[in-house]
Amino acid sequence: MLIGGHVSSAGGLERAVERAEVLGCETMQIFNQSPRAWRPTKYGPKDFEAFRTRFASSEVRSVFVHAVYLINCASDDAEVRRKSLESLTHALRIGDEMEADGVIVHPGSSKGAAAEAAYPLIGDAFAKALSQTVHCPLLLENTAGSGDTIGRSFVQLAAVIEHTGGDGRIGVCLDSCHLLASGHEVREAEEFAKVVDECDRQLGLDRLKCLHLNDSKTPLGSNVDRHANLGDGELGEDGIKTFLGEPRFEGLPVLLEVPGPEGKGPDRKQIEIAKRLRDEARK
Repeated sequence: MLIGGHVSSAGGLERAVERAEVLGCETMQIFNQSPRAWRPTKYGPKDFEAFRTRFASSEVRSVFVHAVYLINCASDDAEVRRKSLESLTHALRIGDEMEADGVIVHPGSSKGAAAEAAYPLIGDAFAKALSQTVHCPLLLENTAGSGDTIGRSFVQLAAVIEHTGGDGRIGVCLDSCHLLASGHEVREAEEFAKVVDECDRQLGLDRLKCLHLNDSKTPLGSNVDRHANLGDGELGEDGIKTFLGEPRFEGLPVLLEVPGPEGKGPDRKQIEIAKRLRDEARK
């Protein structure tokens, strides 16, 4: 099980590798552009070559790209759907060039409509984005379930995959905070095993490609997405150990998206805590 976290790519993609190394990361995640803006970062061949060269010499063993938060292919606004498709396709193209292990995306929101009406819209857009790119996997992230967001359950994620066409490049990223907030008990081994059983039944664990490790500021079933530093939230260290100790998660990359002590993302101490809890969970 690789432990790492989200790092900034400011100043160039290769700088993100350096930052990951400073934190002691074994895996890493970046945004391909500002997560709250549509305008893409214009990387060129030299940027990708510099990244691949730097990454090849690093002890960081895997890299993921997180797509922007604005993407909502189920929006009732045609312009938002158009921008969402363009942004997701751009992220996958960057993933191709970086030889990334996946682009992680939030499935979207039905915006008051029935979820069943959102699935074909999302699936069609995801299929188009995949058809315009080459090999980078697209990973759907489960959500905390606020409002009309899609992905609060494995059934919803399975429906999106089905409407995408079941492409072999479609995978899943499970977030510990989102699982708890959406009503899935992750802190007790026996109950969490049942959650993973359900994930396997609905999605197939072969689609599970990485994990987001975050504590939660809000309780079980709150449907509120608020990440906390490891050990400071509703999961606590014992709950995090249960999550990391699930035998079927062995070998997966684990990415921290915690706020960190200064609100700037995970620091070296948070990475070290995650590594310690991983090791304790194995005993």
